[in-house]
Amino acid sequence: MRRRLPNPALQLWAFLVPALVTLALWAAWLGWDQQYDVQPDGSTTGPYAAWQVIGLVLTLLAPLYWAASRQNIAGPVVGITAGLTVASAYDWSDDASGLFAVGVSAIMVGSLVTTAAASLVIASVKRGGRAHDAMGGIG
Repeated sequence: MRRRLPNPALQLWAFLVPALVTLALWAAWLGWDQQYDVQPDGSTTGPYAAWQVIGLVLTLLAPLYWAASRQNIAGPVVGITAGLTVASAYDWSDDASGLFAVGVSAIMVGSLVTTAAASLVIASVKRGGRAHDAMGGIG
């Protein structure tokens, strides 16, 4: 059986589209809120409310589901992880304490693990339990 080589442009788009969608969703949900809220007891919260983060996660499920159910899951996993990592690094880089690097690292690791797990579940369900095929023969 003759096997076609994958098109590099399609593989690049499989990564870029989820990354760009993720950047846009970060800007829509979290990018505009930069103020910490001071509570009556003097403590501060924020800058994001829980509903903003939940909204971001729920809206990221749509492109993740779309991509993971149609193609190799590496593109959306890497794309969404890269998008969240770049967006958080840009958004938090003005932190004078330098602790933003810890938060960015947590975003990177957490989003990588979460999107990989969700993609495997989606791909497995969509392909009747054949997650091996969804990973492009890896695993």
